Amino acid sequence: MDLIIYHFTQEGCMGCEEQEPINQEVSAALKVPIVDIDAVKNPEYIRRYRLRVTPTIVILVDDEVKEKLEGVIHREELEAAIRKYL
Repeated sequence: MDLIIYHFTQEGCMGCEEQEPINQEVSAALKVPIVDIDAVKNPEYIRRYRLRVTPTIVILVDDEVKEKLEGVIHREELEAAIRKYL
């Protein structure tokens, strides 16, 4: 099973800045990488994952979207979402 977690962000996004330390804590606790991608600089992702807001976290398993979490996600909710696929 191939688990990938993307965090879509953009420059100047206050929610994105708030999400970053949460992502770092969850990544360290669960030992999974969370990849930051600037959605504005990589517009192909906007279409591919139908992004509407930043921050958005997309959890993929074997290239299939399993979860899409929009807005600031608290640590407990993010950990619970990821644990389902570990």
